[in-house]
Amino acid sequence: MTTDRSKRFPIGLTVATAIAFAILISLGVWQVQRLAWKEALLARIAALQAAPARPLSKALTEMAAGGETDFTRVTVVCPGLPRKPFLELYAVRDGEAGLRLISVCQVADGGYDSILVDRGFVAQTATGRPPINAADATPFTLTGVLRRPDKPTFVTPPNDVARNHWYWRDAQGMAKALGAVKPAPLVLMAETPTNPDWPALVPAPVPIDIPNRHLEYALTWFGLAVALAGVYAAVLWRKWKD
Repeated sequence: MTTDRSKRFPIGLTVATAIAFAILISLGVWQVQRLAWKEALLARIAALQAAPARPLSKALTEMAAGGETDFTRVTVVCPGLPRKPFLELYAVRDGEAGLRLISVCQVADGGYDSILVDRGFVAQTATGRPPINAADATPFTLTGVLRRPDKPTFVTPPNDVARNHWYWRDAQGMAKALGAVKPAPLVLMAETPTNPDWPALVPAPVPIDIPNRHLEYALTWFGLAVALAGVYAAVLWRKWKD
């Protein structure tokens, strides 16, 4: 007696399909979770844009106590900031390559004695740099937004401290290079100009156009899962029909 091999249940195909289906559904669920996170972030940014600036000292004290300070708008007096020494961080803004100037502001709150200040973006085509006078202590009031530094990815080049080539915001490393200790693990993104007499330095306010395509991505993954299930069902139907 012989067995018709074509009528056997396709175990291998079923296992492979089940694994692929589970992966696609998992990716869809992950995008739904990302959607909720992104919507909360956008709502927070929208509220921030209308909120008055708070003293930096209060924000740092709250952060030291475990509070959330990312995207918080603050104001602080940074003596001599327009002429502080700075590091140059490679950046791209609106498709244009350039540098961001990073300086240190002295603080004394939350157990920290300094915070990095992103003074703004300078296009690669701009010539010159702001003058430096480390001894300048002229009071300078700055308004900006606190941001947690982005982590480097696998394609981010390593920072070259010796050549002052920086590719990601390493709060500890940058503070050390600028001679500061006990830096806050945040960056203060300037909203107000730090060098009004040099318009080539453009402040970086809170981003207002953050893409949110997670629902589209979720529907794509779920759609692929449904398509896979349909193809698998069609294969079974044709197999048994033939």
